[in-house]
Amino acid sequence: MAKYRHEWKYEISCGDFFVLRQRLSAVAERDCHALGGVYRVRSLYFDNIRDKVLREKLDGVNRREKFRIRYYNDDTSWIRLEKKSKVNGLCLKDSERITREQVQMILDGECGWMAGSRLPLLEEFYTKITGQGLRPRIIVDYLREPFVFGPGEVRVTLDYQIRLGMEPGDFLNPSGVTVPAGEAPFILEVKWNEFLPDIIRDALQIPGRRAGAFSKYAACRIYG
Repeated sequence: MAKYRHEWKYEISCGDFFVLRQRLSAVAERDCHALGGVYRVRSLYFDNIRDKVLREKLDGVNRREKFRIRYYNDDTSWIRLEKKSKVNGLCLKDSERITREQVQMILDGECGWMAGSRLPLLEEFYTKITGQGLRPRIIVDYLREPFVFGPGEVRVTLDYQIRLGMEPGDFLNPSGVTVPAGEAPFILEVKWNEFLPDIIRDALQIPGRRAGAFSKYAACRIYG
């Protein structure tokens, strides 16, 4: 069962990135799903015509949520619908696997099939589409280097080369046109359950860097 987790995000420099990569390699394990230590993340984010999701993020609303569809390493045979919720600074992610054909139906505006899916996340997504007017808004691509540490179920990721796609209909086409998200920084993300072990906390110390609220979705929406 999914549970709320702590989450920190930091905007870091290229120099910070190489220092952190070296430190984390010494104290944590590489995620076994990362090919050569890196994988590409491709997400399609949803919002309504009033930009509810974007505005709640920018306004720092305490309880908020967002839906996205995501796949990795250009492999459209394994796609997930995800809902990320945030309450009092804690994060929860629910997900459900969906097929390429189902994603295409969503892109085509054919969403009625979700109402009878008997999967709570899909049914909720359908109610938000029909009730709030959620629609595909923007594609976000980036590279991710993930590290894991067993105690505390810690996951640390280094994200970079953030790009955006303005045409949601290109989501299932890994070769679709994307452009750099301006001067997007490198991003350090840290997630853990009840406690963050000192060995990881120490490895992540970078002078002058403070946890923030960077959002790849918000950073990319500046451009469309």
